[in-house]
Amino acid sequence: MSIDMFLRRYGIVIVAVLGCITTFHSETLAADGKEKIGPEQRPSAERNWQIGFTPSYSSGNFGTGTTSEFVYVPVSIRRLFRDGDVSVVIPFVSVTSDGSATLVGGQPTSTLPEDCFKKSGTEFRSDKPECLALLQGGASGQKVTNSGLGDIILRGRYYAVEEKEYVPLIAVTTRIKLPTASESKGLGTGALDHGYGVELSKMLGDKWIAFLDGGYNFIGDPDSRALQNQYWFDVGGGHYLTKSFLVSVYYEEYRSLVASRVNIRDVFCAFNYKMSDAVRFNGGVTVGLSNSAPDYGVSLGTSYRF
Repeated sequence: MSIDMFLRRYGIVIVAVLGCITTFHSETLAADGKEKIGPEQRPSAERNWQIGFTPSYSSGNFGTGTTSEFVYVPVSIRRLFRDGDVSVVIPFVSVTSDGSATLVGGQPTSTLPEDCFKKSGTEFRSDKPECLALLQGGASGQKVTNSGLGDIILRGRYYAVEEKEYVPLIAVTTRIKLPTASESKGLGTGALDHGYGVELSKMLGDKWIAFLDGGYNFIGDPDSRALQNQYWFDVGGGHYLTKSFLVSVYYEEYRSLVASRVNIRDVFCAFNYKMSDAVRFNGGVTVGLSNSAPDYGVSLGTSYRF
């Protein structure tokens, strides 16, 4: 049995086991969205819960001929432990599109088959009924705006290796995307996904920190089409302007869910500010580097620990 077949068959069991390990063995710091791990994230003895709210907006054509817009408003509830964290993310989403792009695990992306476009890569094949059926606007191809509950995400993280002089902090992660978003409204794929990853961070002196993350997502197939599984990685660094204020920049890449399309590539610039032990703020700007990525995206959020 291949590794891919093994993980497809037993992936959910592995997620559950690692989730239990994280819950009963750990105690962690955590991250919402693209918030990176760092020394200032460690939970205090009195504050082991966190509620976060980080709305974002993104726009782009995602390799198609139509611009789509996404508003993603997640509320996260996290239990922090010394060696890990578990969290649930419940998002409200609003999508303006003709159906050529949707949200997969909170990430906007095109899921239309490559053969629904002409050789130019962005001109839609309106002469193919099976492709027209995938558009929300039908034969008219008109964009519509739909809103509602997005896909609920369950996450777990366990810190396997503590940072030492020449050793980075290493964490293993798992996540499950529950298909709670409406596929018919273009808010999600209507399929269950699960993924696994590794996160590394290392302080370089007192003010600089380096990041390297990567993982693999097993993508569930919608009823109407097959999607590729997705590897991803990001690499970057940050600088503490003060002990409580971190600015960072990193490069991200995700494998395209549609065969033959270029990978999703972007640069993300972020800040994280710890106002107190209880209150934190975060935000960022995404700039797309490939036509499968958003042209741009912005986010701004806050979290409260108690």
